[in-house]
Amino acid sequence: MPANENSPLLGRSQSDGGLDHPAKTFRPLKSSWFLLTNGWLNVLLVTVPVTIAAKFVNWPATVKFVISFLSIIPLAALLGDATEQLSMSLSQSVSALLNATFGNAVELLVGIVALQQDQLRLVQTSMLGSILSNILLVLGCSFAAAGTVYKESTFRMTAAQTSSGIMTLACVGLVIPAAYHSTYARSPRDGGAHPSPKDLLLGSSPDNGNAPAPHDGTLKGLLVLSRGTAIILLGVYMFYLYFQLKSHASLFEADAQAARTNENGEVEEEEKPEMDAYSAFGWLAIVTVATAVCADVLVASIDETAAQWNLPKAFIGLILLPIVGNAAEHVTSVWMAMKGKMEITIGVSVGSSIQIAAGMIPILVLAAWPLGKNLTLYFADFETIMLFVSVMLVNILLQDGRTNYIEGVLLIALYLIIALAYFVSE
Repeated sequence: MPANENSPLLGRSQSDGGLDHPAKTFRPLKSSWFLLTNGWLNVLLVTVPVTIAAKFVNWPATVKFVISFLSIIPLAALLGDATEQLSMSLSQSVSALLNATFGNAVELLVGIVALQQDQLRLVQTSMLGSILSNILLVLGCSFAAAGTVYKESTFRMTAAQTSSGIMTLACVGLVIPAAYHSTYARSPRDGGAHPSPKDLLLGSSPDNGNAPAPHDGTLKGLLVLSRGTAIILLGVYMFYLYFQLKSHASLFEADAQAARTNENGEVEEEEKPEMDAYSAFGWLAIVTVATAVCADVLVASIDETAAQWNLPKAFIGLILLPIVGNAAEHVTSVWMAMKGKMEITIGVSVGSSIQIAAGMIPILVLAAWPLGKNLTLYFADFETIMLFVSVMLVNILLQDGRTNYIEGVLLIALYLIIALAYFVSE
């Protein structure tokens, strides 16, 4: 039985970490060739320079939207491939965190660009959509894919319950502002206005589609509540990272021998990285910059495209953008699930949602503060309800430490129902 076996995203033993290790030998040309030819989605890279050019050319908004939308797909795939290559020499928990972080790079960049362009509702819907996409679509497809290989898959229950507990807390942090608004908003007899069904669904208001209108009497309180909650959630997320990576790291690691054994009981051959670490870091930086430029073109074209296609803007922000942005996590999570590495699957999908809910959303709320933009944690009643039921379903499915394909079907079904609700929102 070969020694020092390991699989993608799993830690390596110290014995193969010499200077001739592939990840430590600077091979920029070979590494770049591998990255650019590693998947068929890379043919769409031809749209990236076109998207950058479109930023300076007066093309129709729909053309810009389609081109920039297509360009983000291969960029997300490149982020995933470069991250996977970089993480081959790391532990499972660090690898899952690294995949979740760079997998969320697209959503974060879209959020930052939308914040700069004062598209606060787009910030909210894209972030919320990323959470739902990860815990329902990505995790659901992973469970279903694992079910095609294994009758039943197992994972460490304590680690999964800890992750779902953090996710529940972050969910509650987003629900409380909505409850505050519903309780203390002025009624029509006090000078407020009756919200329309669309306003209730999308969380918009007659005066400002980005936050509750100031005349309802809750904006000031919502800002204080949201910013305070954001600071608390960031603190909890820091403790969670320490818990995951340092004090209780063993809880998030699968048994090393089991992780290297396939469904036939055979130990898998060692998979060596095709890229050196320096090239992987360099490409991560290049792709991140390119993604930021493409995201800027995409966000700027959404309003006009939604109007011309008669497509709800919330559907674009909550469904379409997250599906593209989560492409890297989706592929990694499904692939790891089919190889029986459920700790990595849950770490990527649920961990990515935790990072968004307890990390990225609070960061964007606090970043909007000095910019004078009233970004809050207030989501409409419909949004908070669907987030709550989604987290509840995930918690129920994770509590026994086992999963099968039917549980994946349940998660996917809930995601499709939510997508349908937003598709008919306008």
